[in-house]
Amino acid sequence: MDIRECLEKGYLIRIRPDKKLVEKEIEESRYDFERATDNLKKGDHKWSIIAGYYSMFHAARALLFSLGYKEKRHFAINIILEELSKKGMLENRHLNYFSSAMEAREGADYSYKYSEERAEELMEYAEKFISEMKKLILAGNTKT
Repeated sequence: MDIRECLEKGYLIRIRPDKKLVEKEIEESRYDFERATDNLKKGDHKWSIIAGYYSMFHAARALLFSLGYKEKRHFAINIILEELSKKGMLENRHLNYFSSAMEAREGADYSYKYSEERAEELMEYAEKFISEMKKLILAGNTKT
């Protein structure tokens, strides 16, 4: 599936880029990252993984809002990230971080599969991913 198909099926919609929405999503990303970090320190690996994923989700959503898109399904974020990666604007590892985090969150949430190692790994990914999303937003020259 590509961006055009996501738009046709309603998984993505076009919006006017909105700085306030971008800022709100960055704030939510920060909040979730802090909760994930706190949960990791407390040994609550399940909720560290879930909050860690959402910290990445909100950072990616901020990027989408800056590009003039809003997702209706989480996987649609992956479609945008894939396009940016294909165009050389995003290193493929960041796409992999997001996909891995999505898989880890689903495993923790629905299959009760989580561990300290997985939570620590996800938090490393989240830190790098969020930083990259912020760079792309600040650069402002990303076109899909």
